[in-house]
Amino acid sequence: MAKQKYYTVWEWRNTGIFESWEECKKSVEWYIGAKYKSFASYEEARVALRWSSDDYIGNTVRPTQPSESEIKKYGNPILDSISVDGAWNTVTWYCEYQWVMTSSGEQIFHGWPYADGTNNIVEFLAIVHALTYCQEHNLSLPIYTDSQTAISWVKAKNARTKQERTHENIPLFTLVDRAINWLKKNEYNNPIIKWETKIWWEIKADFGRK
Repeated sequence: MAKQKYYTVWEWRNTGIFESWEECKKSVEWYIGAKYKSFASYEEARVALRWSSDDYIGNTVRPTQPSESEIKKYGNPILDSISVDGAWNTVTWYCEYQWVMTSSGEQIFHGWPYADGTNNIVEFLAIVHALTYCQEHNLSLPIYTDSQTAISWVKAKNARTKQERTHENIPLFTLVDRAINWLKKNEYNNPIIKWETKIWWEIKADFGRK
């Protein structure tokens, strides 16, 4: 009998840990540049997800725990903040996003379901939606996200996705266009901060499907 394998997916349509190749394949199939790797145990796969794919793919020395210097460098997250996250559901094949108060985990907003999208798109939408919420309520709270890609899109005021527009994802891209338009017309003073997963574990807005 073949041994159980666990698959860590760092990039493309969906990220997370999958317990079979069939599930993993749904997330990475047909996506050029998808980054994923199999592990012999769930714990190995879970630790790997905290780090960059570059630390594992093509390397024989694998990191396990953050160094003392890294822990000192990043310290603790600011609890008086908002945390956002996006996900592509491998069961429904729909995208969704949510944002919560970092201190309590209380959900403020949950947007779903969006067909034929990607994890990066909903991560981007989550940040912009949180920014609009803060502007409407005169809040300068920091916003945490574990997606460096989404942060770069917000800074560029453009969703640089390779996902094609289809009849199925018209509602999703309508939100994307609206978000880009908002970024181009508005200023904000909320710091957008990368959530350091390898130091703090999963972001508070995580959907808990890893």
